[in-house]
Amino acid sequence: MELAVFSAKPYDEDYLTSANEAHGHELVFLEARLDPDTATLASGKEAVSIFVNDIASRPVLETLAHHGTRLLALRSAGFNHVDLEAAADSGLTVVRVPEYSPYAVAEFTVGMMLALGRKYHRAQNRVREGNFSLEGLMGFDLHSRTVGIVGTGKIGLVLAAILRGFGCRVVAYDPYPSDEAVALGVTYMSLDGLLGASDIVTLHCPLTPETHHLINEGTLQLMKPGVVLINTSRGALIDTEAVIDALKEGRIGHLGLDVYEEESDLFFEDRSDTIIQDDVFSRLLTFPNALVTGHQAFFTHNAMVEIAETTMANISAFAAGRLSGNEISLEST
Repeated sequence: MELAVFSAKPYDEDYLTSANEAHGHELVFLEARLDPDTATLASGKEAVSIFVNDIASRPVLETLAHHGTRLLALRSAGFNHVDLEAAADSGLTVVRVPEYSPYAVAEFTVGMMLALGRKYHRAQNRVREGNFSLEGLMGFDLHSRTVGIVGTGKIGLVLAAILRGFGCRVVAYDPYPSDEAVALGVTYMSLDGLLGASDIVTLHCPLTPETHHLINEGTLQLMKPGVVLINTSRGALIDTEAVIDALKEGRIGHLGLDVYEEESDLFFEDRSDTIIQDDVFSRLLTFPNALVTGHQAFFTHNAMVEIAETTMANISAFAAGRLSGNEISLEST
C-alpha cells in the first residue's frame, strides 16, 4: 500500500523504513503535521499514519477519504485526537499501537519523581557553574512514601511494581481494578480518597471527556499540602492554570510534566531561536520546583521498534483484508 506518514521526524523515517523491509509498502514521509491545510498532501494514498499532535477532525478525515484514503494508522496508543464518528461516516478504518513499551513511560515517571525529589536538574546546573553548595538541595526519600497511581493499565502496573521495589505504599484509582495490581500490593481507593492520601500523585489514564481536566481547582484542594504531581499521560488531564495557582500558593510542592494541554504548537520542534508565545507555558518554566520535558517519556529504542513494527503489521493486515486486532471504533471504546 501507499502510505503517507505525517509528522515524520528523521527517527520515524529510520524505524518505519527498517520495519517496512518485511512488508514492502510504499512510504512517503511528510514533515508537516496533519491538519485541514495539509490533508491534501495525502491525495491518492490509501493509508495515512499520524502521531499524537496531528489533527484528525471531521473536516480532515472527510478530505482524506475524498482523496482516496481508506486507513488511518496511528503511531500511538491514545486516540483522543481522532474523531471516530467522522472516521466511521467517511468509511475510514482506524488502527493504533495499543502498547509499545510500558516500561519506557513507567521508568521515565520514576525518573521524574527522583529528579524532583533529589533536585538532580538544579544540582547539575550548579555544578556546571562551579557552585558546590548543598543549600536548597534538601530532598526526600521515596521509601515509605504513599504514591497514588491514577489508571492501572499496563503502564500503571509496571510503575506499581517499580515503586513497590522502592518500598513505597502504592494506592490506585481505576474504574476497572486489576487483580494483578492487587497481587502487587496495590490498594484501590476512590479518586478523592487517593488524592487525599498520596504524597505523590501520578496520572496514567487516557484522555476522554470524563477525564478532561481531572486535576482541577477542586481536586487540587483535596491533595496534601506539598504534594508531588506527575503527568506523563495526556496534557489535558490537568487544568494548567489551576496547577499554576497551586504552585504559587505552595499547595503543589513539586510538579513533573512530560505533556501539556496546548503542546501541539510547541513540542517535537526546535524552538530555541524563537520567543514562545504561550504565556501559560512560559509561566510554568519559571517555577524552580517544576520539571517540564517535551513528551519524551515514550522515546526509547525499544518503544520505537515496537511502534514501527506494529504500525506496519496493522497496514499489512488491512491490505490483506484481515483484522490486526488493533482496530478502534466508537463501538470498541
